[in-house]
Formats: sequence, structure tokens, C-alpha cells
Amino acid sequence: MYRRIRDLREDHDLTQKELAGKLNCSQQVYSNYELGQRDIPTDILVKLSSIYNVSIDYILEISNDPTIKK
Repeated sequence: MYRRIRDLREDHDLTQKELAGKLNCSQQVYSNYELGQRDIPTDILVKLSSIYNVSIDYILEISNDPTIKK
């Protein structure tokens, strides 16, 4: 999951600092998410899903299909 959030960020041409601003956290906290040094809270997963328009299952690597199912 940690590599996937990094890949998503890079695919959207965002820096850690820019994304941290969107998530209302520090760059260091976000960096710890990408490095797997800190668990990602549910509210942050929801925000990441919304920012990237992908399913939470995709972020968590439960699915390889990024499509949000309705």
C-alpha cells in the first residue's frame, strides 16, 4: 500500500509537501505514511481516494482495479 500511495502521488505530479497540504498534515507525517513508518488513518485513506478518484480497495492493494464501484 505504501508504494501505491507514492506511485499515485508521482503519477499526479504532486510533491509530498503539496499532498500533505491537501491532507492537512505535515510533509514529515505524509512521508512516514509512504515509508510505512506510520499507519494511515481512515480519514486520510478517504481523502486520498477522493483526491486520486480511486477506490480505497485499490489504495489498500485489495484490488488492482482503481475504479470506484457504486
